[in-house]
Amino acid sequence: MSLSLRTISREQHLTYLQSLPSASHMQVPAWADVKAEWRSESLGWFDDDSGEIVGAGLVLYRQLPKIKRYLAYLPEGPVIDWYAPNLEDWLRPMLEHLRSAGAFSVKMGPPVVIRRWDAPAIKAGIQNPQVKRLREIQATHIEPRAFEVADRLRRMGWQQGEDGGAGFGDVQPRYVFQVPLENRSLEDVHKAFNQLWRRNIKKADKAGVEVVQGGYEDLPEWQRLYEITAERDRFRPRPLSYFQRMWTALNTEDPNRMRLYFAKHDGEAVAAATMLIVGGHVWYSYGASANHKREVRPSNAMQWRMLRDAYALGATVYDLRGISDSLDENDHLFGLIQFKVGTGGQACEYLGEWDFPLNKLLHKALDMYMSRR
Repeated sequence: MSLSLRTISREQHLTYLQSLPSASHMQVPAWADVKAEWRSESLGWFDDDSGEIVGAGLVLYRQLPKIKRYLAYLPEGPVIDWYAPNLEDWLRPMLEHLRSAGAFSVKMGPPVVIRRWDAPAIKAGIQNPQVKRLREIQATHIEPRAFEVADRLRRMGWQQGEDGGAGFGDVQPRYVFQVPLENRSLEDVHKAFNQLWRRNIKKADKAGVEVVQGGYEDLPEWQRLYEITAERDRFRPRPLSYFQRMWTALNTEDPNRMRLYFAKHDGEAVAAATMLIVGGHVWYSYGASANHKREVRPSNAMQWRMLRDAYALGATVYDLRGISDSLDENDHLFGLIQFKVGTGGQACEYLGEWDFPLNKLLHKALDMYMSRR
């Protein structure tokens, strides 16, 4: 197939993504509006013979201070045929286009899974004192083609740094936790939960925890819980305006793109979460909870409701997003995988993010700045 690449309209971009089973929520055109501090562009790949669009990518451009040179970033994209034997024919014109647009470096995140570990394999790893990392467990499934993609990228000159951040060395997490829903009944999904999760869901129900959907007007209440969580877990929270912009941008593009959930006890919101939907892929995006009433297990009740709603939407996967690759109980990130593995899903390792320095000097300067930061 002979390919050509050019800028496309947001309408063309969205129409193409709607023809696919799913794509990352960070590759929909409206994500550009969420990331308002970045300039954006939609790119389309076309089959020269048929004239049909066969791939798309959302590019975010971040300008360097004082000079008109940009970092070009395609989060969890582009959406192309990553297993194509002629992968260079897809990526070379993209690099040429981005160079002409003033990019000094390109960062992308191929949506390609390398390995998957099912819940029993992870639990066995946690129980083995010799095992400290996910990679030390034999994977339940390995995708050989993913390694071929990595080899092709290296031969083209793409670079990948060592992941020194337990899966969080990239901008987006390299390891995520997913609950497969395709060809399973809700009863199957519930049965796969571990005993603690099932008990906690029952406990929340007995305690009268109610899970409800919220709207734009409820985002200040979300923000209150989110800022409590940020203080407790020692991270810098995003402002309310970010979530208001996200809601408006995503739900203007598709009225069912973003949802907000609250778990309430005696009328008080004690946990909250945001959910994102693109085709058959549903993400638990952000979560928050109060410091009190944790004994009524609002988070378990809320996740079960969100999972059931994802199933009702016809989702093929419910994605709980990032986890650490650490299985060390003393690691402060261990709780991420410990909580999520109770759903009986799978840990997935993605190919990670890759850089192409179009200007090596500026690229190195950015690297140094980011490492200091």
